[in-house]
Amino acid sequence: MPEEGTAHTLPGTDGRKMSKSYGNTIPLFAPEAALKKMIRRITTDSVPVEAPKEPESSSVFTLLERFGDPAVVAETRARLLGGGMGWGEVKAQLTEALNERFAPMRDRYETLVASGSELDDLLAHGADKARKQTRPVLERVRDAIGIS
Repeated sequence: MPEEGTAHTLPGTDGRKMSKSYGNTIPLFAPEAALKKMIRRITTDSVPVEAPKEPESSSVFTLLERFGDPAVVAETRARLLGGGMGWGEVKAQLTEALNERFAPMRDRYETLVASGSELDDLLAHGADKARKQTRPVLERVRDAIGIS
């Protein structure tokens, strides 16, 4: 796992660097089922389950390495190198790791964007405050240019 504070380039679902412009991102706040579906679609090689695999060449493993529990990552690396583990199982581990890490944030996000949430109240309050502060300025500008 990279050191804290260092820059990270994460692989996208197609193996290239993750980028919105490539359309290969993983929407972390998507519902759990959608997240699982997205992870299942990550590109992997077709090496048979029983064959040894090179973990560092896999987008799925790189993401697991970044977000998974270090003990799980170490065990997964050993099993991939030894053969007998398929990419589908690694994808399931990645799904679990992302859900474990981001589910509380996803729940909070969903609460905030729900209609009638506290965010709606905060935005409405901010809009009222902004209107009160800008209305006198706009009236002076209109008077100055003659469009009152």
